[in-house]
Amino acid sequence: MLRFVRRHLSLKLFLSYLVIIVVGIVVLATAAELAVPTAFERHMAAMAEMTLAPALRSGASAGVGGMSRSLEMDFFSSFRNAVTEALLLAGSAAFVAAVILSIFVSRRVVLPVQEMQTASQRIADGHYEERVAVPGGASRQDLDELGRLALSFNRMATQLEQIEAMRRDLIGNVAHELRTPLTSIKGYMEGLIDGVLPAEAATFQQIYREADRLQRLVRDLQELSRVEASAFDLEPRPVPVSRLVDSVVTRLERQFDEKGVALEPDVPQDLPPVRVDEDRIGQVLLNLVGNALQYTSPGGRVRVRARSEENMVRVTVEDTGAGISPEHLPHVFERFYRVDKSRSRAGGGSGIGLTIARHLVEAHGG
Repeated sequence: MLRFVRRHLSLKLFLSYLVIIVVGIVVLATAAELAVPTAFERHMAAMAEMTLAPALRSGASAGVGGMSRSLEMDFFSSFRNAVTEALLLAGSAAFVAAVILSIFVSRRVVLPVQEMQTASQRIADGHYEERVAVPGGASRQDLDELGRLALSFNRMATQLEQIEAMRRDLIGNVAHELRTPLTSIKGYMEGLIDGVLPAEAATFQQIYREADRLQRLVRDLQELSRVEASAFDLEPRPVPVSRLVDSVVTRLERQFDEKGVALEPDVPQDLPPVRVDEDRIGQVLLNLVGNALQYTSPGGRVRVRARSEENMVRVTVEDTGAGISPEHLPHVFERFYRVDKSRSRAGGGSGIGLTIARHLVEAHGG
């Protein structure tokens, strides 16, 4: 029985209400038992005084208040029985009303918790679209504790649903990214085996490019895993901002020239050095400038600008590309989020470069 009570919140609430009711009745009965004799004696004395004065004036003799002691005791017994009967009737009515109200209140308190328990079980089974009703009002300010708990539960379920959607997207994206170069490599190798393709440098160069694409994808996934788990060490030291930008310009200059896009560094020479891990921040800049190149049409321009702001340096990468629609801006740093999936896949992007960049910048306090 005790184990059954422990496992049911509604029963524990009901029993707690019941204990309060019983204690209240006991206190009421005890107070009545102690107060009734004193009150009776006081009222009888007042009645005796009222009836004795006329009798004395008329010279008649009588008992206390004109009432004998035995009659007084009978009257007190009848009075006590009447009080007890009234208390029993009132207590019984109050007990029944309190039990009904306790059951109602217990159910009102426990029902939302039971709904959340059922919903959590369904979410654990993979039904991430499950939600619970929010009791008590529409806005958070109007909600009680249970309402705010339900609101937080729904927010958690929404985040889990989004994470699950991203996981599915990741599987689809990685499968696509792996399938495309693997299919290409397999086709080239079959052509070489069958003698359809000549065994020359251009053929082997194409196979190498596809293998390199696979390697980049695996490297990006490993890097994302490390930065999200903070499983990397920074080696910060003072580095001139111009050196960071010049390193990126040197690495990407040929690609910009081949596509016909102008790369314009704008870094004042009097900027103070920044205390960063040069390789990591260089990786961030390389990612941003590389993205700008990818989405800027020939004849366009990419500018890397640096300015001092209080005790920090802001580095901005601007381009004349198509840009990003406002509705996509809040999501560009999410893992595997793609504004244009077909365009990203055509360019070989994995959709995680900006996520890595954000983690690295935040690790530096930026």
